[in-house]
Amino acid sequence: MSGRPKTELVLSDSEREQLKALTMRRKTAQALALRARIVLACAGNVDNKDVSAKLRIIQQTVSKWRVGFVAYRLDGLLDAPRPGAPRTIEDSHVDAVIAKTLESVPIL
Repeated sequence: MSGRPKTELVLSDSEREQLKALTMRRKTAQALALRARIVLACAGNVDNKDVSAKLRIIQQTVSKWRVGFVAYRLDGLLDAPRPGAPRTIEDSHVDAVIAKTLESVPIL
């Protein structure tokens, strides 16, 4: 094995099933599905180089999500909060506007 030593990524049966479900669900965000595929491919003692070649992504991406999964398990695959101003519109208000738009008839 070359490069820095990597922490072995071992999956439990339930984690493996959840990751497979994420890759197969049609409504899963594609970024999350890719992360799940990365972790599944890294299971055992596979090099990041081999996984990156198999999935056609760069090695740094494989390393980032491998480390995140080892540290935080499934929560490590989620996006971190983005910087910037907090939201000023609540979800309930957005839902109300969408419902009103879809349920009312425009006046001509």
